[in-house]
Amino acid sequence: MKVANPIYDVVFKYLMEDERIARTILSALLKKDVVRVEVRPHEYSNDERDSLSVFRIDFGATVRDGDGVESLTLVELQKTWVETETLRFRQYLGVQYRSPKNMRGDYAVPMVAIYLLGHKVGAIEEPVLYVSHDCRDYYERRVEKGLPDPFVESLTHDSIIVQIPRLHGQINNRLDKVLSIFDQSRRDCDDEQLLSIDERAYSDDSDMERILHRLTMAAADADMRHRMDVEDEYFSIIEKRDTEILMKDKQLAEKNVQLAEKNVQLAEKNVQLEKQTEQLAEKTEQLAEKTEQLAEKNVQLAEKNVQLEKQTEQLAEQSEKLQQQQAILRKSVLALKAAMPSEQVAATLGITVDEVERLSEN
Repeated sequence: MKVANPIYDVVFKYLMEDERIARTILSALLKKDVVRVEVRPHEYSNDERDSLSVFRIDFGATVRDGDGVESLTLVELQKTWVETETLRFRQYLGVQYRSPKNMRGDYAVPMVAIYLLGHKVGAIEEPVLYVSHDCRDYYERRVEKGLPDPFVESLTHDSIIVQIPRLHGQINNRLDKVLSIFDQSRRDCDDEQLLSIDERAYSDDSDMERILHRLTMAAADADMRHRMDVEDEYFSIIEKRDTEILMKDKQLAEKNVQLAEKNVQLAEKNVQLEKQTEQLAEKTEQLAEKTEQLAEKNVQLAEKNVQLEKQTEQLAEQSEKLQQQQAILRKSVLALKAAMPSEQVAATLGITVDEVERLSEN
């Protein structure tokens, strides 16, 4: 069967809006019994697509332990399908730590950060990483008495990192089964917005059947497919722009190497000139002082000329680069204005509305 690819933000959001599905996915990731899920205020957020995309949802998850005791855990779920700056992830966490809404009395609600990454993390081969904090004394002995403690839990949090490209279709446990719907090796050959799923593998699991049913509905929704097309268009523009920037950076690096070589040659010539000047000074004692002074002035003048040439070249390069950047920005503005109003274009590209209008008119 063909289902919508949940790597897309619009599909993932649609999927997680179903409370039962959200509980199914979070229970598998947390390896705990999540009995209730509450989407927190300002839950959905797409960061600027100018250089990256981060989609996040904040949950209040009620977890029940083996003794039937229920407790609240804040889940910060962040998803991206391009390589992303870790600083942006840290900024999101900082917002959660600062928010008084995440406090219960004098202590903060325990928090777990979940990252669904559309790219690989270095050479780490495990598709899912559980990064947990523990408490140790000076001698590296684990401290267990008195823990968990609300003060300690308020200042630290665990993380779960899912490398979607490392999902290889093997189902060995409950988490593998749930995450299999994100396995990009199942992308349809003719349409990457769809996944080809063998529904028979989930016929004995009502929770997974519900997930597949909702993804099937998303695939058949014309508006949903249109939004997926928009996401593809956004990232196509970004990929093209990044490729152009990489080419320009490569050219600039080559010019810098050439400039460095010329500077070395010039330095060698200056050394030779100084040697000749010294030889002349030795042969002509009476003119030695005047010759040395003249040589010093020549060196200073040569250095100033070199500096002037460097400044001129740098100014020309900066001017050319600025013109190129303006051209690229204008292309992006024109492309985006075809699909959205000027205010949204300005927010997307990180510029003002006046700049959007100016670039559109030129």
